[in-house]
Amino acid sequence: MTSPENTSSFGRIVRGTGPGLLLAHGAGGGIDANYGPIMDGLAAHRTVVGPDFPGTGRTPRSDVPLTLDGLADGLVAAADEEGVDTFAVSGYSLGSAVAVRIAARHPERVTALVLTAGFARPNPRFRLAARLWRELLAEDDGHAKLAAYVSLIGMGAPALDAVPQDALDAALKQAAATIPPGTDDHVELAERVDVTADLAGIRVPTLVISTAYDTLVTPRLHRELADGIPGAEWAGLESGHLPFAERPGEWLELINAFLN
Repeated sequence: MTSPENTSSFGRIVRGTGPGLLLAHGAGGGIDANYGPIMDGLAAHRTVVGPDFPGTGRTPRSDVPLTLDGLADGLVAAADEEGVDTFAVSGYSLGSAVAVRIAARHPERVTALVLTAGFARPNPRFRLAARLWRELLAEDDGHAKLAAYVSLIGMGAPALDAVPQDALDAALKQAAATIPPGTDDHVELAERVDVTADLAGIRVPTLVISTAYDTLVTPRLHRELADGIPGAEWAGLESGHLPFAERPGEWLELINAFLN
């Protein structure tokens, strides 16, 4: 039973049956955008709870600044409301830091972590990228520019080089039209995240998936995350920062193989 103080305001998708799997998506993304391409595979043998952060998907934008603790506790409360007592957590990008904080604040609930394209804290390069992201978003006509910028730094060079021009133009137009209203809130939080103090206390099996061609959250940051968690396993994925768009089948296989 969920007590009133632990009620989650996060809208969510719930799929499947079996052991629990809680999803934490990335900044400016959403459950459908970041996990939709692999949702069927994740839910084949698990109860998947995928909450949307405030300002994206099914969740209204927050009227106060986001906090890592608030996101972590909101996701756990969503699992509570769905009757899922224990769960693995799959975190992508900013969601990796959220997943680590969930494990730190609710260790009795978490059975495993899968952290993809993640970071424990931003470095100057990441902060520069985030600053440009927010500046473009603030411009009156910035959505088209932002879609191009995020595609340029988000997709790995091999994948982006192979996209036909007409397909790229269509994808950019779609991306510009669907930027979530809470994107600035998410990116602002990503600029100040720091879970380095949480890492050494993680005591559950952990897999860090490094997106090898990532120019937004670079493999150096993935390595810092893995090195800080005792016993963390490491897997490489030949993808940029968008594995759900570039290598969804391989990404799903890595997650399922580890959780199984």
